[in-house]
Amino acid sequence: MKFLKLSFLLLMGLHCSAQTVNNQSPVVDHVNTIIGTAFKGFKEGLEGGGTMPFVNRPYAMTNFLAQTAENKMGIMSYLYENKSVIGFLASHQPTVWMGDYGYVSVMPQIGKLSVLPKDRALNFSHDNEVTRPYYYKVTMDAKNGQTIDAEITAASKSGIFRFTFPKTDTARIILQGINLNPELNDWANDVGARLKSLKGYVSIDAINNEITGYNPDRQSAQLGPELPNFKGYFVVKFDKKFSSYGTWSGSEIHPGQVEQTGTRMGAYFNFAGETQIQVRIATSFISIEQARKNLQQEIPDWNFERVQNATKAVWEKELSRFTAKGMDKDHKAIFYTALYHCMLFPREFSEDGHYYSPFDDKIHEGTSYTDYSLWDTFRALHPLLTIIQPKRVNGMVNSLVQNYQEGGWLPMWPNPTETNIMIGTHADAVIADAYVKGFRGYNVKAAYDAVRKDAFVAPEGDTLKKWGDRDLWTSYEARGGLTYYHKLGYIPADKVKESVSRTIEYSFDDYCVAQMAKGLNKMADYKQLIAWSKYYKNQYNPTTGFMAPKNSAGEWLANTNEGFTEGTNWTYTFGALHDVPGMIAMMGGKDKFNKKLDENFNEGHYRSDNEPGHHYIYMYNYSGQPWKTQALVREHTSQQNYRNAAIGINGNDDCGQTSAWYLFSIMGFYPAVPASGVYALGAPQFPEISIKLEDGKTFTVKAVNLSDANKYVKYVTLNGKRLTSFELKHADVVKGGTLVFYMAATPQKTF
Repeated sequence: MKFLKLSFLLLMGLHCSAQTVNNQSPVVDHVNTIIGTAFKGFKEGLEGGGTMPFVNRPYAMTNFLAQTAENKMGIMSYLYENKSVIGFLASHQPTVWMGDYGYVSVMPQIGKLSVLPKDRALNFSHDNEVTRPYYYKVTMDAKNGQTIDAEITAASKSGIFRFTFPKTDTARIILQGINLNPELNDWANDVGARLKSLKGYVSIDAINNEITGYNPDRQSAQLGPELPNFKGYFVVKFDKKFSSYGTWSGSEIHPGQVEQTGTRMGAYFNFAGETQIQVRIATSFISIEQARKNLQQEIPDWNFERVQNATKAVWEKELSRFTAKGMDKDHKAIFYTALYHCMLFPREFSEDGHYYSPFDDKIHEGTSYTDYSLWDTFRALHPLLTIIQPKRVNGMVNSLVQNYQEGGWLPMWPNPTETNIMIGTHADAVIADAYVKGFRGYNVKAAYDAVRKDAFVAPEGDTLKKWGDRDLWTSYEARGGLTYYHKLGYIPADKVKESVSRTIEYSFDDYCVAQMAKGLNKMADYKQLIAWSKYYKNQYNPTTGFMAPKNSAGEWLANTNEGFTEGTNWTYTFGALHDVPGMIAMMGGKDKFNKKLDENFNEGHYRSDNEPGHHYIYMYNYSGQPWKTQALVREHTSQQNYRNAAIGINGNDDCGQTSAWYLFSIMGFYPAVPASGVYALGAPQFPEISIKLEDGKTFTVKAVNLSDANKYVKYVTLNGKRLTSFELKHADVVKGGTLVFYMAATPQKTF
């Protein structure tokens, strides 16, 4: 007993010392999960960050959170501006313009039985919220001077809620298994079709105090193929016996009923004289039995604090990969919250060595991920993961390859199945970037077959469709208009929508596939792909000096802003991120290129809030004016775009892309050219940032003489050796070492 007591004291001492070294707070507690949760953006007409205060572990399959809105494509389930809570949700919605799927929620209640979201809503104040990646708490107004406290902690597939009630004759929990509300129908959400074809199910086992069920709803179903076998299964358990119960469907209440199906339905449970009730929820996309197994593996008992501490420890370990010096409280919050946002997606989609595939509607053995916002995340998030999460990269690439093997094409935006959202096949960039960086833990042959198909094979019915954004599903879009691209050398605006942007994006996807072809010694493919990668030039109108739309007859359109995706001709004129030297030559040399780029920034055309321009700042490196890159990094990583507030991310975070752009940029380097294995140098914004690499090595970036005035780079050394270009190799980063920027107050043309 003495030995056990001594061991316990030693462990407690180690735990306490780990939390109080140098009187520093745990790194995880710098995270402010409220950043980016506002619907409102930085300026009129700009959207908010599209984030939510999730409680879960890194890359979790299921996110647990307070729900303040009936979510759909276009609305997140937590909006900071809202003043009431309608439920506590097990969600799978990754971002604002994609949908939730297989969700389930619970809501505490006293007084009159009210089951619909708007009727059961309870007001709250943000002053009464605690928001952490591992814990959430809110105090809600239950009226008549009474309050209900709600707490959440969670693992990856399971969560536990703790509800504390005032003294009451009857505490109640409302469970909602599906929420197909006809009032949510709009141009982006075809609720009507789902109302006709879907029914959720819930079953009450009063003897074992357990509720089971499934939710077949996918809010983005109109954008993807039918999936007859898709279901979000759930198991719900209470730590107290309920005294009475029933089910509900719409406004109809069914006391004592043990089963319910419907499109907007659930169950309710009364607890006589109880003041605190805990609820465990486990989720699965395989089966109810698998949900039970997930619960047993992750949250086998009612020890709320044990789960909370375990999840906190996981986040602390992952976030502690980065250490930063010279940051104040707000900057630490912005920094570690950005890192937190980079550890949410793609989400895990496999369970205990198996996964449901929404690409062939079957169960398979293996590892899977989903919710890849590829149009966004190929730029910075996935390159960042090759540094900070290398053990997950092979699994993420392999999941994309599995999608190809099971569905016939690589996905553009799986949610969880293909949705044809955005343009281009940027899984090509993610796979090629991993390949170039040496990752091989996947079927390389199948991976190349997949990216090659994207580049060489037009989708079904290619010339019969316009391929519009959010068109109802007919088939895989892949590179819509590829027939014209290969025949004409560009996408004609009279045949295909978003034509100019498509030509440019297809060209850099071709570049990415070419890098993989070269590595595999497929030189005939390489030569063809490199030739296609120059097709972006065919959209450049030398008379106007802009990328511009042209029709199938080769004539420039009068409407010069037609054919662009999420932007204007300014947004895409510098869009060929894979061939900046080629763009410089196309525009008539460095002087003309720089003049145009200056106009882009000085006249307010640059959109830092959206992804197509994320590389623009770094292009001055290639045109002889690197000091402008360095100054712009300072400007755009400032409070102008990132704040420690609900309105804290300028533009949608898009599953971590905007956060990854910030992290790279403040460190002083950025993956401006995908699948190149090379980073463009910028300028660090803090005295020192270190990354703990997977093999125990450390990569440190230092900024010597950094100050408000000293924002320019005088020269740079890597492990004591002076660099002679504005590039940094990925291979050098992952070896570990020290990158030192020597800062100065005056611009430097060369190192």
